[in-house]
Amino acid sequence: MPTRLRNALSAALIALSCLLVPFGALAACVTYGLADTGRYVTAMAPLAADPAVQGAVADSVESGILDELDDRLEASSAAPEPGGVRPFVDDAVRSFTRTDAFHTAWDAGNRAVHDAVLRALRDDRERAVTVDLAPITAQVKRRLTDDHVLLARRIPVEHTEVPVLPADEVARLRKGYDVLEVAGFWLPVSAAVLAAAGIAVAACRRRAVTATALGTALGGALLALAVAIGRRLTLADIGEAAHRPAAGAIYDALTQTLRTVSWLLVALGLTVALACRLTEYLARRRRASAAPAADPAQEPTRARV
Repeated sequence: MPTRLRNALSAALIALSCLLVPFGALAACVTYGLADTGRYVTAMAPLAADPAVQGAVADSVESGILDELDDRLEASSAAPEPGGVRPFVDDAVRSFTRTDAFHTAWDAGNRAVHDAVLRALRDDRERAVTVDLAPITAQVKRRLTDDHVLLARRIPVEHTEVPVLPADEVARLRKGYDVLEVAGFWLPVSAAVLAAAGIAVAACRRRAVTATALGTALGGALLALAVAIGRRLTLADIGEAAHRPAAGAIYDALTQTLRTVSWLLVALGLTVALACRLTEYLARRRRASAAPAADPAQEPTRARV
């Protein structure tokens, strides 16, 4: 095969491989990271101690409690006292978010929601995703009872189905999930095979390795940029500014592995490219020192008459 054709084929294979790197990393992180319940719960667990997340949860719980109290007062024909109970409810809820029981409820809730969503995505039935709060309430009740909290034994454990995703959303997410399951394995494998083929075909393999390394680093940098842009767009879609810090913390927790992988790709690519340039420089120095010295030109002699 002519050298020019080999270089062109090698460049095409390497370019395609580098193009697949960020997409393969994204698909693999989602498939083997976020789609695993244990890893998902582990990633979300530290957020239970985040003040922004605690505040957002407290606001939601407090709003639900006050709405329930208002409904009961209206049903009993009693005159509601706006603001009379709010300080006590607010103090109780925010105090609860700083306890170990809240951490237990947070982990149990995330596990229950993740399991329910995964079952719906892997099931062919068209149904909405719901979560039963009874197991979560039971864990919180057990923790509060162990901590000897008053009236903890009287907390009712009722089977309450809370909707998470409607049926039409599940059908749309199922298609994307099926694609990610296939892409999470085959995209990284395809990128590696194409890179190996491009290096093997190249006339100068050291330059091909350097190009592959630089392309990998560029793909990692583009992936990190995409994560940063996605964060900004996600927070911009949230209407209430008070909930943006909590949403940002959750986004950062979910994309932590992806950001780590992107910077590893950048570091690995630049390191390999630098190593290739260094070995090329040393090889040139070695060849230059091993070359024999040229004989000095002899001056022409004049014949005497």
